[in-house]
Amino acid sequence: MTWDKFFQEEQGKEYYQKLMNEVNKAYENSVVFPPKDKIFYAFSLTPLENLKVVILGQDPYHGAGQAQGLAFSTPSNITNPPSMRNMLKEIEDDIGSSICENGDLSSWAEDGVLLINAILTVEESKPKSHHKLGWEIFTDNLIKFISSNCKDVVFILWGSSAIKKEKIIDKAKHHILSGVHPSPLSAYRGFFGCKHFSKTNEILKTLGKKEIIW
Repeated sequence: MTWDKFFQEEQGKEYYQKLMNEVNKAYENSVVFPPKDKIFYAFSLTPLENLKVVILGQDPYHGAGQAQGLAFSTPSNITNPPSMRNMLKEIEDDIGSSICENGDLSSWAEDGVLLINAILTVEESKPKSHHKLGWEIFTDNLIKFISSNCKDVVFILWGSSAIKKEKIIDKAKHHILSGVHPSPLSAYRGFFGCKHFSKTNEILKTLGKKEIIW
């Protein structure tokens, strides 16, 4: 099975058609991130058959040149945003070091980590500006699709909007790690010390799966 099955199901739904119309209008009339051809980039880097981990963020970075279609990730030539710096600090404290010091998480995606936001587009300098377009329905349906069609996926849910999706994950089939968001507003309330990176690899190891090279 591939992501094509999921997209074919969604494309026939009224909400999705309305969503795509609104998104297309937004790209025509304002500055929107990520680049239009990168909205669904995460799916191309992490094929369904390779999926081991889902990291769910909120919405894309809203600064010029930052968002590249992978939650939390930025191009290597961009200064690491605060959330990324906090993730790297936690990785260093948890497992020693990261291969993604430059903030580009493409290697995680290729390693089986679906880096997806609850909302897939955003207007420049306006965080959560696209939260009423229908993206949350899309990502709810995505989580349900993964929950139904896969087994033993590790879901990493950071922040309240991600944690809300816990109820649509089959806990008998999957593994959930949840906690506060790595943003500077909340990281000191429990993100630091969560050890989600080593815990994920411990779970994968017990399942006989190759661990993620964080």
